[in-house]
Amino acid sequence: MRQKPDLSFWKLWNLSFGFFGVQIAYALQSANISRIFATLGADPHNLSYFWILPPLMGMIVQPLVGLFSDKTWTRFGRRIPYLFVGAAFAVLVMIMLPNAGNLEFTFISAMTFGLISLMFLDTSINMAMQPFKMMVGDMVNEKQKAKAYSIQSFLCNAGSLMGFLFPYILTAIGIASVAAPGIIPDSVKWSFYLGATILILCVIYTTVKVKEYTPEEMAGFRASAQAEKQTEAKSSSSGNALQVFLQVGLVQFFCWAAFLFMWTYTNGAIAETAFGVDMSNAEFAATEEYQAAGDWVGVLFAVQAIGSMAWAVMLPRFKSVKMAYALSLLIGGAGFAIVPFISNQYLLFVPFFLIGTAWAAMLSMPFTLVTNALEGNKHMGTFLGLFNCTICIPQIIAAFLGGVILSLVGSHQYNMMIVAGVCLFIGTLCVFIIRNKSN
Repeated sequence: MRQKPDLSFWKLWNLSFGFFGVQIAYALQSANISRIFATLGADPHNLSYFWILPPLMGMIVQPLVGLFSDKTWTRFGRRIPYLFVGAAFAVLVMIMLPNAGNLEFTFISAMTFGLISLMFLDTSINMAMQPFKMMVGDMVNEKQKAKAYSIQSFLCNAGSLMGFLFPYILTAIGIASVAAPGIIPDSVKWSFYLGATILILCVIYTTVKVKEYTPEEMAGFRASAQAEKQTEAKSSSSGNALQVFLQVGLVQFFCWAAFLFMWTYTNGAIAETAFGVDMSNAEFAATEEYQAAGDWVGVLFAVQAIGSMAWAVMLPRFKSVKMAYALSLLIGGAGFAIVPFISNQYLLFVPFFLIGTAWAAMLSMPFTLVTNALEGNKHMGTFLGLFNCTICIPQIIAAFLGGVILSLVGSHQYNMMIVAGVCLFIGTLCVFIIRNKSN
């Protein structure tokens, strides 16, 4: 029987290196979308609605990428064509989005332009992101899956670190971080331009360095994996995958709701607690303090990425995937819960470092569990595309409910950090429901 060979560290690295560039784009979006739309004039209670588009587009695009790439075989590869096209479109939109306030639009026109740009940005990022997870599923054997996804998690967080810090660094070297009301600051615009450049270079690197298996090789690996499952008297790959899919999906629901609240409300929370911004002032977004808080949020998210990179190195050392997963979410939940009680901007490094542990686990543990259950299934791309719905649906629900929950907890955005912590604590308990074959 033919088994997938062990891959060297550098082959595993090259397989995911393009994810570094994709994540820069995703980090710029995550850290700056609320800031951009608040600058354009959006009401804080409506900010969560702008976050419906990213997961909605992901839920539509990623299953389609999985479905079609399962059936695609070209001389450039199976997943790589989708990766490259998605990255190319992302580059174009990253140049458009931060100019939403610079084209002499009315308020409605600027918001519409921004929303359409955001829709296309997230569509293209999702199209570029999903093939990396599928390539690990295709090319890495079960023994190395946790290591491969940990490397991917490390590169993801390294890209996040860079993307989060761009506005702060550009402000530090003299590029303006404050602009006229309704105008996106130059530091944010140039961050997007720089991120777009790095994205396309990283994707070109992976495209050149990675050679996907041929259809014949993949057929041999699938036959071997299916024979092994039959020998071990296991249930069918699809049946086992469906069970793990649903169980991990429950954990995913609470995790991704928590991080949607973080991305939506951290700007306002930090502006209130550490920079003394009066968020009831209609002109709060034009103040120097609010824009400084926006830059500092990038720094805090960078600290989160550092915590995530450090924890990603530790995750493969756990004997139990489930224990690593649960502990990570528990620590991250504690980090969220203490954010509202810290008014010193530097002491905020502590909770955001802790939040990084949850993020590291979310980037690797679910895909380790699901792709191991899918080993030998010829529809792996389709399954992983559908699995992305367990990431998108909770974000959509959280985005719809965000304004309502904010009103219920007193309209102070820092209270949403406690809500996020509670979500992760519930997710921790749900980990123990998962029933996989080895952990």
